[in-house]
Amino acid sequence: MAEIGSFALLLALALSVYTFLAGIVALAFQKQAPASSGNQPSGGGSFVALLRRGSERIGETARRAGIATFAAVFLAAVVLVICAFRDDFTIAYIFHHSNRDLPAPYKFATLWSGQEGSLLFWSLLLAAYGFVLRLRYKTDPRLFAYASVVLAGVQIFFLLLVNFAANPFGILEGALRPDGSGLNPLLQYPEMVIHPPMLYLGYVGFTVPFAFALGALIMKYSGEKWIHITRRWTMVTWAFLTCGVFLGAHWAYSVLGWGGYWGWDPVENASLMPWLTGTAFLHSVMMQEKRGMLKMWNMWLVFATFWLAILGTFLTRSGIISSVHAFAQSSIGGWFAWFLAISFAVFVFFFFKNKSHLASEHKLESLVSRESSFLFNNLLFVLLCLTVLWGTWFPKISELAQGNKVTVGGPFYNRVAIPVALLLLILTAVGPLLAWRKTSLESLKRNFQWPTVGAVAVAIFLMITPQRWGSPFGLKPWQDISYFYSLMAIGLSILVTLTVASEFYRGGRVISKHTGQGMFASMVQLTHRNTRRYGGYIVHFGVVVVIIGFAGAAFNQDKEQEMANGDKLTIGSYTLICRSYTDDDAPNYASEWALLDVYKGGKQIDTMTPVRRFYKASQQTSTMPDIRSTLSEDLYLVFEGLNPDNGHPIIKAHLNPLVMWIWLGVWIILGGTVLALVPNAPAPVRVPAPARLERAQPAPVATGD
Repeated sequence: MAEIGSFALLLALALSVYTFLAGIVALAFQKQAPASSGNQPSGGGSFVALLRRGSERIGETARRAGIATFAAVFLAAVVLVICAFRDDFTIAYIFHHSNRDLPAPYKFATLWSGQEGSLLFWSLLLAAYGFVLRLRYKTDPRLFAYASVVLAGVQIFFLLLVNFAANPFGILEGALRPDGSGLNPLLQYPEMVIHPPMLYLGYVGFTVPFAFALGALIMKYSGEKWIHITRRWTMVTWAFLTCGVFLGAHWAYSVLGWGGYWGWDPVENASLMPWLTGTAFLHSVMMQEKRGMLKMWNMWLVFATFWLAILGTFLTRSGIISSVHAFAQSSIGGWFAWFLAISFAVFVFFFFKNKSHLASEHKLESLVSRESSFLFNNLLFVLLCLTVLWGTWFPKISELAQGNKVTVGGPFYNRVAIPVALLLLILTAVGPLLAWRKTSLESLKRNFQWPTVGAVAVAIFLMITPQRWGSPFGLKPWQDISYFYSLMAIGLSILVTLTVASEFYRGGRVISKHTGQGMFASMVQLTHRNTRRYGGYIVHFGVVVVIIGFAGAAFNQDKEQEMANGDKLTIGSYTLICRSYTDDDAPNYASEWALLDVYKGGKQIDTMTPVRRFYKASQQTSTMPDIRSTLSEDLYLVFEGLNPDNGHPIIKAHLNPLVMWIWLGVWIILGGTVLALVPNAPAPVRVPAPARLERAQPAPVATGD
């Protein structure tokens, strides 16, 4: 089986090289044929036609070779999964990342659980994206041909890696082992079956917008069609990356046992950086579509998103940083460094060669306009991305500069990230209600008066009731900066929510007035008429819900205690009583846990069982916290182990307010993204209006962004 997988990877590499070289030749001939048509002697026209037909045939073979690449890589991936299920420990990768008693879902996840397999999985996803792109080439054959060549170039790099630097089908030296070393215990969690694929779909998917952007730059593409195509691809991959980032946060929260979901770990940062630049691009792309502005910004944002995705892969695989999320130290870091340098050089060369083609068609006319809000939005996202990039690389920079590593932690990032996030919330509230070009003072007052009043009222209410809703330490906002930031976040979240609601209400009221429909039906019709705009508003509302969840972190509490049978632990309004503690043995792992009765207000409301596992194959331990989630707070219990002196369990309890809002917000974000991808309704549904309204002049309903 290993020979079949290795042959499939070599075949895929050969096909990708052909796609790349033949694609370049075809594009070169297509470029020459029209140029030669003006000064050909008699008979030259037939030569030009012959040249054009030849280039089309070569281009078609390149396209088909790119499609065949997917089949070859898919075969290699299937072979690796089959080997995992057959417990073929002659393959070194299977031996190191699987074992006989590993449950079936995790054997399937072996495909991406280690260095070599994850690079094969990356190649598979890239080939799949290329497969879809090449099937849709008739949308714009020449632009898609350029994008296909760029994709093939990236594909060659990853196939070189899996063929010569990190081959997943390498044979284990020495005698055949009876069992494998087992999967990393931290990865033996149901979410890890879907988290890496979602993250990789986002990482890999950003190659496609980059391929279109670089192709459009090279060919000096006229018009904005390429940006329309790129926007849709970016929205899909951004949704995958969003899902992957938050699945990773939920995994960290549910498995690592530290009571948090985001620790500014370098690998967490690696996934955040392309998400930030991708989000900035999705906002500023509207400037290019509507006003022909920010063309250079958009080109750099697309490239930065792709480049940062590769940089994140370099961080996790080079061993240059230490992280619970990172792979082991490897020599392939040099390969990634060269690829990053080459891709940067290629992009910069064509950017400066053709940047005159990217001149803006209009200029910023007013600071109080939708254009300025998009520009400030971009600047803040880029500022936050640069902050994260600097903090992530600072240990390496400090080591090179002064000989010892200096690591920055959460406080460094929070000093920039929290104020920037609050400013972005303000722009989220203000931006959609501003007019293009210039907004009048009267319009600002009319649009923001009631949302602002509502947000201020909520903030004042939270400030004057600290014992119920405020700081758990009884402090005032001016005494506790984290409490102040949380109040600001909640107040601004209410502002965004009310402005979004007002947009739906105003549009729905106009439709209701002139059709006689109910308000809800009118708002549904309004959304169908402009899914991109109102889907975006739903995404903004989802972000607000997530921010409210983040704001709860200022009120977290934790307590650790040794608990024998009958002992009590009180945290917040909860009382925990240890009923018993025991252990168990399963084929894959041995476990020990405590049974804790949970009381609130004198009544038992639950029984919780935090677990600690010992995995036999890998000889490693892992905690499995038990979490009781409600909309208001999470009760989070960790079995830390047994006291070696008396054998009593040590329990750590966390009380984390509003965490569920984060996960609910992500679902809303993804729902809004899907809605924004749905085509607009072809025409509004007409409902007979009441007689008294038939004479009224219809008011215009905004359908643009």
